[in-house]
Amino acid sequence: MEIEKPTATGAVAAVEKRIFLIINCIILAIGNCGGPLIMRLYFLHGGKRVWFSSWLETAGWPVILIPLIVSYTRRRKADPEARLILMKPRLCLAAAVIGILTGFDDYLYAYGVAKLPVSTSALIIASQLAFTAVFAYFLVKQKFTAYSVNAVVLLTVGAAVLGLHTSGDRPKGESNKEYLMGFFMTVAAAVVYGLVLPVVEYTYKKAKQAVTYTLVMEIQLVMCFFATLVCTVGMIINKDFQAISGEAEGFGLGVAKYYIVVGWSAVIWQGFFLGAIGVIFYSSSLLSGILIAVMLPATELLAVIFYHEKFQAEKGVSLFLSLWGFISYFLGEIKTSRKEKMKQKTEAQLAHQTATAEP
Repeated sequence: MEIEKPTATGAVAAVEKRIFLIINCIILAIGNCGGPLIMRLYFLHGGKRVWFSSWLETAGWPVILIPLIVSYTRRRKADPEARLILMKPRLCLAAAVIGILTGFDDYLYAYGVAKLPVSTSALIIASQLAFTAVFAYFLVKQKFTAYSVNAVVLLTVGAAVLGLHTSGDRPKGESNKEYLMGFFMTVAAAVVYGLVLPVVEYTYKKAKQAVTYTLVMEIQLVMCFFATLVCTVGMIINKDFQAISGEAEGFGLGVAKYYIVVGWSAVIWQGFFLGAIGVIFYSSSLLSGILIAVMLPATELLAVIFYHEKFQAEKGVSLFLSLWGFISYFLGEIKTSRKEKMKQKTEAQLAHQTATAEP
């Protein structure tokens, strides 16, 4: 399988790759911080539909059609016989399966956000990095170092710390049972999405066709379509479609703002998913998980500022452990990268010496 990066001349320049990676990191960061905040806004002002909220996480998939149309138009100009769809049936099936898994993960996450403060759910989701690392080890042979193991342990312990004190930030009118249910559903969401990221990377590796960024967008579109389909079934069973107009009427911020919140929720979440698979394409599933974890402080701060959420000692400890875990992993990656470069340089020098020594 050949992975092709966007190029102008056929060979990928390191600078160009870095630029596209940074762009996807920014898109992921906006989605990662904005998604849970706008979702929580929906629940805080009267929104009660968990399936509808989870549906919004991937319902913005038609947005991806815009860059796909642009890409096709450019390919068509260069080659009149260019294919409309690059994805082969085998890859489409794999993306559909991942999409179905993502749909159920959306529900788990939306349930957690409905019951927990954003600052709490964000800290729990940070433990996703541990699960991503484990699944990446088995699926894509991601190498573990002392630094990455340390990061995994710290992030796992950081999430566990929150479980030691479950009553301090429980929203008013919510039972301890509901809070605990939200806690464990969010942990489950972290586990499932920790699996999804390496599975996407594994899909790229086993695609048996050249993987370009256009193909990545096609995969994202299929994934989100099937995830939305799963949530649509849930909405139909739960009769959410019939309840939307009534819920809008009783929304605390007004009818117009209800639809604004709903619309922007779909767009922002689409940015999250598109950014996540873009980072996987240009780097790895583990880096995608790391970036989701590193945006934790920003999400925490915004939740405390906008929603006046409590920030107890347990959250402080968990935040400290999560940041420590990220820094540990980041330093390990730098060290590993330097070793790899030195190894390649040494091998190149030996190859050159061998070539010049031959008669």
